[in-house]
Amino acid sequence: MIDSADVFRAFQPHRGKAIVTASGRAARHWPDISTESNRDISLGGAMGHTAPAAFGLAMGLPDEKVVLFDSEGALLMNLGILATVAGKKPENFYHFLLDNECYATTGGQPVPNSSEIDYATMAKGAGYASVHHFDDLEDFVTSVGDIMNETGPVFVSVKIEAEVENLPIALRTRRPGRSRADTISDLQQELGIGAD
Repeated sequence: MIDSADVFRAFQPHRGKAIVTASGRAARHWPDISTESNRDISLGGAMGHTAPAAFGLAMGLPDEKVVLFDSEGALLMNLGILATVAGKKPENFYHFLLDNECYATTGGQPVPNSSEIDYATMAKGAGYASVHHFDDLEDFVTSVGDIMNETGPVFVSVKIEAEVENLPIALRTRRPGRSRADTISDLQQELGIGAD
């Protein structure tokens, strides 16, 4: 399994100007690694809805690459999105799934059947144009640049180490960050589009 921060560090040099959203427990590393914060969208707290939101962004902005770092717990809440994405064929959509086999944000409860689910096969069966799976950092590092040059929709499953949070949510230290509304406003300014 791979450390999620290493996944983000390997991805960053190949990002270009892609719009990126990262969800799940692993996402907390992304703001420290991103060099294009005005092109980062925060969807924190939208478990089960991050893939549809990022897909909608890709459909609405066909000239922009859109990258989602999803979590398997969130994807399992809305598996139908795989068929929807594959059916619409957004060539600019890159769906990375960071799979730690547990619900790390809420104490590490295991995701049902976590050791046997093959998300890459699910995405391939749904009809994604390109599908990949990684459980070795070196393989990921040497492949991610080529992946970001593929025509989407692209699905990339990555087995990551679990970083379990056991403190109750009310006792956790909150990192200062931009709100969802701020990230949307910043992206609109970055793209030169207004809020209507």
